[in-house]
Amino acid sequence: MDNIRFDFSDFHRYGPAFYDFLALRKQVFVDQLGWDVPHNSKVEMDQYDTPVAHYSLVLKHGQVVGGARAMPTTATWGSHTYMLRDAYSGKLPHIPSHVMSVEIATPHVWECTRLVVSDALTTAAERSECLTAIVDGLVDITQAQGGEELICLSSLALMRALRQIGYEVSRLGETYRNDEDGRQYAVLRMPAEYSRARQNRVAPIPFPSHRIRTEPALLQGATA
Repeated sequence: MDNIRFDFSDFHRYGPAFYDFLALRKQVFVDQLGWDVPHNSKVEMDQYDTPVAHYSLVLKHGQVVGGARAMPTTATWGSHTYMLRDAYSGKLPHIPSHVMSVEIATPHVWECTRLVVSDALTTAAERSECLTAIVDGLVDITQAQGGEELICLSSLALMRALRQIGYEVSRLGETYRNDEDGRQYAVLRMPAEYSRARQNRVAPIPFPSHRIRTEPALLQGATA
């Protein structure tokens, strides 16, 4: 599997990869989870897909099989900032404002959203490899911009998966139940550091594939 990283200035270098990522998001967040997010019959794209966003995607034989989005917590574009800060301000109906106990706006902290792993990856080892490549790509992006920490709104299943493959993830604040998919979510935080698998140059530890099939790998709750 190959990891690619880009923003709006250079996504054209990777052919249809960005569009294919939006299509994968539509399959998971709209078709499977039933989220009320902007989409058409082919892709999902929301108010945070802007020139201040960065992307970490994973390709297998040239096909997008996973990816995620990242932006600094100082980001602004029009009337929006970043997802969790907008939720804290009461702008997002499906994410309660109390999900964040404090407002964060610093170039040292980056937010990750829209993380997804394709169901085309059917083994635990493949899904672990993909998830590791996505998140290590997010670490690359964050470190290159001077960031030191990552935060995200995640299902608790993903928190367990991230810990299993070697990330120092902790919970920031209380959990809440998403009213669209019925799952439990919480804000997570982790240092912008590579997985133990990359640091030790060993194969990633597989996590149970059956868990991911029933709870797709997500880094956030629903956005408006």
